[in-house]
Amino acid sequence: MQAKKSNKCKLTKRVVEGIAPDPSKRIEMWDTEVTGFYVRVYPTGKKTYFLQYRNKQNVSKKIKIGVHGSITTEQARETASKLSLSIHAGEDPSVTPPTPKRAYTVYDLGEEYLKHHAELKKRPKGYKEDKAALNNIILKKFGSMRVDTISTFDLQKLHSDLKNFPYKANRVRALLSKMFNLAIQWGWCFDNPVNGVEKYQEYKRYRWLNDEEVQSLFSALNTYHNQSVANAIRLLLLTGSRRSEALTATWDQFDLEKGVWTKSAHTTKQKRMEHLPLSNVVLEILKNMKSRSNSPFLFPGKVPGKPLQEIKKGWEAIKKKAGLSDLRLHDLRHTHASHLVSSGLSLSIVGKLLGHTQASTTMRYAHLADEPLRQAAELFGSKVEVLTRKAA
Repeated sequence: MQAKKSNKCKLTKRVVEGIAPDPSKRIEMWDTEVTGFYVRVYPTGKKTYFLQYRNKQNVSKKIKIGVHGSITTEQARETASKLSLSIHAGEDPSVTPPTPKRAYTVYDLGEEYLKHHAELKKRPKGYKEDKAALNNIILKKFGSMRVDTISTFDLQKLHSDLKNFPYKANRVRALLSKMFNLAIQWGWCFDNPVNGVEKYQEYKRYRWLNDEEVQSLFSALNTYHNQSVANAIRLLLLTGSRRSEALTATWDQFDLEKGVWTKSAHTTKQKRMEHLPLSNVVLEILKNMKSRSNSPFLFPGKVPGKPLQEIKKGWEAIKKKAGLSDLRLHDLRHTHASHLVSSGLSLSIVGKLLGHTQASTTMRYAHLADEPLRQAAELFGSKVEVLTRKAA
């Protein structure tokens, strides 16, 4: 006779995420560390933490702690332990649920998020984007509201208001989700209302320039009045680098004799040092720039001691003159990679040049790798056709 499977164990992240839902019923797994603490797995796959207890009147009750994903297993256990202590002290959390020690507002949360998370862990560009989203969207809508009163409905309405800008809406949703997760850790609220807000579908756009368009772009660059901005754009296209890497680049990163650009870890997206070989065309541009430069930066800004911050205005003028109104700066990186792959270079080599750490990232260009193979197949096919004609 098969032994009955136990529904008790020490609940950990691995255990909870390993519980498969049963389409016909709810499953409950009880913790062996904190009495009454358990996770309920619904047929839909949703996993919710509860604490079951008896109050002073010996009446059995349970209280919801949070949904797995918006709260971790360890956070849930810690909350259950605190609730158990209050129950032993005679309190009944189902009657008087725990509340934050003070009424924190979304404005308070935004301020602390920037100070204790974004400023420390995000790049300057990411910090700037988060701050703009906070000031221009989130705080205008919810700034004076208490964090623990914000509902999923409130956030669904905001998300709906941004439906014409799905990418922006999803970025705001991600920012709010992180903010509320931190608020849970800090004890400012006990659930993440963002979890009920569905993301908008996003469609990746990969635009790259054909040969004629590359010629048009370089023609516009050659006649643009600000050649420092033009050189920044040339560098983006010819190296496939990201805008932040190029604009913040300093001359000490370049060995013009060996033809190598050593990108510092703090400037790259993957936060690791990268060594990029440079073509003769790039080296010629850089040597010209170096001969006329007295700044540590390749592209010095208007503020002394700081690099050029933005090239949006120049980029808009250049692409308009080139007749490429739908082109984004990041498309220059796609163009660099696409031409390399379609010329027969392997995806792994292109991935290394672009600084990709995951092969899957470079796979977006895989369809272009067929062209050299097709040309090779056509070469032999044509030869056979000629031979068979002669034989006839």
